[in-house]
Amino acid sequence: MALVKFTNILKRFYPNLKSIQVPGKSVSEILNALENEYPGIKDYLVDDQGKLRQHVNIFIGEDLIQDKEALQDQVGEKDELYIGQAISGG
Repeated sequence: MALVKFTNILKRFYPNLKSIQVPGKSVSEILNALENEYPGIKDYLVDDQGKLRQHVNIFIGEDLIQDKEALQDQVGEKDELYIGQAISGG
């Protein structure tokens, strides 16, 4: 199972959020598994068409995912995913 880690920004909205191992062979499958653990988080990360929201980034290891529309980047059992939200402001 892949290990998923989150930035502290997301913990503001999900205070119980912690690193977690979840099953899945693609980013899409991982997000579905996360939804079971943290209901509502998937809607926060992807839009109503299933595409990654503009200010959300997902890394597999040190590499930013390539498929931000179908989320079909492959995830290995020993991979680490990092999910974060970009911060904007002035």
